Amino acid sequence: MLRLLKATLNSWNGLRAAAQSEEAFRQEIIAFIIAVPAAFLLATDTWRRVLLIGVILLLMIVELLNTAIEKLSDHVTPDHHVAIGRIKDMASAAVGLSLLLAGLVWLVALAERFGLV
Repeated sequence: MLRLLKATLNSWNGLRAAAQSEEAFRQEIIAFIIAVPAAFLLATDTWRRVLLIGVILLLMIVELLNTAIEKLSDHVTPDHHVAIGRIKDMASAAVGLSLLLAGLVWLVALAERFGLV
């Protein structure tokens, strides 16, 4: 039980650190706060609501991993390093693809809700 408590505290500390240091993560928190009630207004069944909320959570997860990679890379070497630059670019691309997926899911849900598809 103590291990679970420590893991929960570590997770909470990670979320707080990301919210304090990363503008993109703060924006995603706002998107999540908006997405939860919007999903209930937009979707008529539970699975669609879960999907709409889930893609925002997925985006936040990928953003956290991207931030961790960037912070670790900067800790390893603050100087410009070509290979580390590519690693950071790949992590950023993962965020971009997650954002694309979230946008696509929300656009399809909006189109279905308003009878466009």
